[in-house]
Amino acid sequence: MEVFEFILKVLAIISLVCLLLGLPLMLLWNWLMPMIFGLPTLTFWQAVGINFLASILFGKTTTTSKK
Repeated sequence: MEVFEFILKVLAIISLVCLLLGLPLMLLWNWLMPMIFGLPTLTFWQAVGINFLASILFGKTTTTSKK
């Protein structure tokens, strides 16, 4: 049961971080992008989705090599 609780806690923390990072992304996007590039504004959930997609595409990858 401890492993299941740990996984739930990790998923809850990841979800919270995604939600907290979605708001600044939305505000910055809606402030800059429509004015500079003529792009449409984003909703909060679109910003959370873009943040999640960017973390998949550009997330930190680790490789270990022993010499």
